[in-house]
Amino acid sequence: MNLHHHYWFFKKVVPDRICDEIIKYAISIKDQMAVTGGFGDPKKLNQNQIKDLKKKRDSNIVWLSDRWIYQEVQPYVTQANSSAGWNFQWDHSEACQFTKYKKGQYYDWHCDGWAGIYHRPNTPSHGKIRKLSVTLSLSDDKEYKGGDFEVDFRDKDPDKKPNTRIVKEIRPKGSIIVFPSDLWHRVKPITKGIRYSLVIWNLGWPFK
Repeated sequence: MNLHHHYWFFKKVVPDRICDEIIKYAISIKDQMAVTGGFGDPKKLNQNQIKDLKKKRDSNIVWLSDRWIYQEVQPYVTQANSSAGWNFQWDHSEACQFTKYKKGQYYDWHCDGWAGIYHRPNTPSHGKIRKLSVTLSLSDDKEYKGGDFEVDFRDKDPDKKPNTRIVKEIRPKGSIIVFPSDLWHRVKPITKGIRYSLVIWNLGWPFK
């Protein structure tokens, strides 16, 4: 476990058995092409839109909302929020996004808080924003090459110069990284094998 001003990680805390169960469960469900904000329903995209999308993001996802998965991951979000000193107030978690990255796939620079305040009347997320993001590494780092998780702190610096770091500590299977959702990050292209991960976004009221 390590304190950093911009993220907090836990190395190999989720048992291999649980990681394997999540993978087995998720790959039994038909996946879909991952999209980013502004592209909408992936089933309605034309070829030009898909081409534009894949300049930014190329991966396949499955949405999961099973309580047992949250129970394995979310205690670490609570611990990181306190230990790192962020102390964000949050009270809702979005569906878990299981992601599969095959050779050549990646997710370029982005921040999870791009959407701002959600306008989703009659839902628990209405009026809230993404505050804390969490990623669980499900694959053994010997099963793939490339696919590094990299963060960029440039928006935290007055001169805005690139200030990147590859978070090697979360490559081992069962490792977790928690970070404020306005942190820029990316998953670099996979060069060999398959990388599986699980992402959850945690929401709360703005300015709290």
